[in-house]
Amino acid sequence: MSKLIAPHGSNELNPLFVYDASENEKLQHEARSLPSILVSSAAAANAVMLGAGYFNPLTGYMNKADALSVAKDMKLASGLFWPVPVLNLVKDAGAIKVGQRIALKDPNVEGTPILAVMDVTGIDTFSDDELAVIIDKVYRTSDPKHPGVAALLSQGKTALSGPIKVLNFSYFQTEFPDTFRTAVEIRNEITERGWKKVVAFQTRNPMHRAHEELCRMAMDRLGADGLVIHMLLGKLKEGDIPAPVRDAAIRKMVEIYFPPNSAMITGYGFDMLYAGPREAVLHAVFRQNMGATHLILGRDHAGVGDYYGPFDAQTIFDDIPAGALLIDTFKADNTAYSKKLNKVVMMREAPGHSKEDFVALSGTKVREMLGQGIAPPPEFSRPEVAKILIEYYQALDSKTAAE
Repeated sequence: MSKLIAPHGSNELNPLFVYDASENEKLQHEARSLPSILVSSAAAANAVMLGAGYFNPLTGYMNKADALSVAKDMKLASGLFWPVPVLNLVKDAGAIKVGQRIALKDPNVEGTPILAVMDVTGIDTFSDDELAVIIDKVYRTSDPKHPGVAALLSQGKTALSGPIKVLNFSYFQTEFPDTFRTAVEIRNEITERGWKKVVAFQTRNPMHRAHEELCRMAMDRLGADGLVIHMLLGKLKEGDIPAPVRDAAIRKMVEIYFPPNSAMITGYGFDMLYAGPREAVLHAVFRQNMGATHLILGRDHAGVGDYYGPFDAQTIFDDIPAGALLIDTFKADNTAYSKKLNKVVMMREAPGHSKEDFVALSGTKVREMLGQGIAPPPEFSRPEVAKILIEYYQALDSKTAAE
């Protein structure tokens, strides 16, 4: 049996989901008579990540002191390395008191069922200045139009902190039964496959030729046993391609173009933060927790708009204290198809090339082509992937035209 990389901050993975069926049922019954709050989508996603073991070794939501310490110095008050505050923010704590057990209701599922129970150990309110520090440090901008900043500002200023017990995985397990996997499940599958060196690829988009070849480059250069394509299944910004379409396109690509037992297609339940460098470090933490030894970092990893430099999400790893993480990174440049070399290359590794020597299309141009039923050139996108995306965009355009 292969010995996997250790989880972050502990020898064993400690998911907060209650796996014991009778204990889970008992807690659900108890939760129905507890004081309850409807949490934000972000807090619900944090609960799912805690339940799935991705946020190991955290035991629940952070208090104000920990959140500020994490924002400023990337470590909890205890000294544990952690890149992004994990909060349960509310606009008003109401009658909730420290010492109470409360039920957390899910805003993303019809009927707002109970997602978790929480033992409240702290109720703290952030001042405007304190919230501004978190936003500045985590998002590197105070622009309220930044989707991550906007989401945080909409949640409230009062943090409920304390340990939680997670009772279900929200909508992720039911809506994405073939794709959603916990860190526990991915570790188990990596072990079953006999992989030791494992590369993780983060995506919130369909994968085109450049992404596909980047994964191959990383696997070849690192001598990896396998690739885990790990897609985000939670909330995105408007205009992003929905998870079921991404899932279908990626599965088709792997089925046709990757050898058997070389790639796993999985997903995780989280709302995108668009926090660029800080989110890239968070991605590394929870990829280590799921058993990956390396994370591919591409250009503008976890970025949005022009809030971050193209390689900020790579250089932040140079500032992480030695030994803070066990996972390594594979730092990549832009990848594109070279007309001169007839293959996908990293641009920095292709001297003697001009812009015109690469097959490069803007996202807007690709969207336009797909909407018109035109497949991008095969050097840019696999025809089987393009077909799935054409069907999606044409259906979307028809629906828009009918409204």
